[in-house]
Amino acid sequence: MGKDYYEILGVSRDADSAAIKKAYRKLALKYHPDRNPGDKEAEERFKAATEAYEVLSDAEKRQVYDRYGEEGLRNRGYQGPSSFDDIFASFSDIFGDLFGFGAGMGRRRRPDGPIPGSDLRYDLSISFLEAVHGVEKEVELTKPETCWTCEGSGLRPGHRPQVCPTCQGHGQVVRAQGFFRVSSTCPHCRGSGRIVTDPCADCNGEGLVQRKKKLALKIPAGVDTGARMRLRGEGEGGRRGGPPGDLYVVIHVEPHEIFERDGTTIYCQVPVSMAQAALGCEIEIDTVDGPEILTIPPGTQPGQRLTLPDKGVPALHGAGRGDMVVEVAVTVPTDLTPRQRELLEEFQRIEQEKEAPGAGFFKRLFQRAS
Repeated sequence: MGKDYYEILGVSRDADSAAIKKAYRKLALKYHPDRNPGDKEAEERFKAATEAYEVLSDAEKRQVYDRYGEEGLRNRGYQGPSSFDDIFASFSDIFGDLFGFGAGMGRRRRPDGPIPGSDLRYDLSISFLEAVHGVEKEVELTKPETCWTCEGSGLRPGHRPQVCPTCQGHGQVVRAQGFFRVSSTCPHCRGSGRIVTDPCADCNGEGLVQRKKKLALKIPAGVDTGARMRLRGEGEGGRRGGPPGDLYVVIHVEPHEIFERDGTTIYCQVPVSMAQAALGCEIEIDTVDGPEILTIPPGTQPGQRLTLPDKGVPALHGAGRGDMVVEVAVTVPTDLTPRQRELLEEFQRIEQEKEAPGAGFFKRLFQRAS
């Protein structure tokens, strides 16, 4: 087996990633060279702990090590941290700039390490009623996924990357400008520290290929424009063993020809005639759940609002449902028949007989004077 990485970190063979990380943090703090200047034994223990953490914190490397030991890792091309730069890169994943590393050094990941995939966005339009009731949609999108042939390495199977001759594998180049030394990303390897001389034929060395994929989306009832759904692992594929990104589905609700929405409340207008508003009636109206009977009370005024409880939008993050508010729009006829005109004129005379114009006003005025 060679080195026992579990024994070095002081964890059991079934330890999870959190336990491995905690054990490494404890040892790294204890044996870090900054805390033990000139102590070669502490330096070697720090290196050994970092190498053990680098293997056991990587699921793929750990699987190879558990089955074939240190020799199996070497056969797969892993030689352990090759320099203090690599050791500090792993160390900084845990501690960041705890020990005051220079800008761009302590927080920099290994140039040739795993590259996580980026998050992606997909905009989905649904109808007003689909947003109210919820819906299941199947969408097809084309997105970059990890190349199956090279497993995201960008290399032709059986080949290894070469150390970048420009930056000597560091991913950074340093240029002197007067009294200053300026570090920048290596233009040759684009910061990876390695160059691909034998690229994978399927992805042309990119490690990613464009693939179509169908996804089943379950849109919950009550969503509104701007709502986002997060699909873990459905974003861009990772490279060199990195995890995939996430996919964010952004909802856009199309407007409705009758209904308007404000939160969980639905609004609409219903036209009624003058006679219906004055006498009262029952009419059939449309709701998001289908036809309903609405009672118009006698003497309903133009613009008066009537409420139908629990006929609105379900609450997205909670129980209950909003109401539906119906605004009454009294219509005035514009093309009267002779009989309709006759009846309206008679109605007007009766109204005038009930109280002559201004009589009520003068009557109240004289009452106050007396």
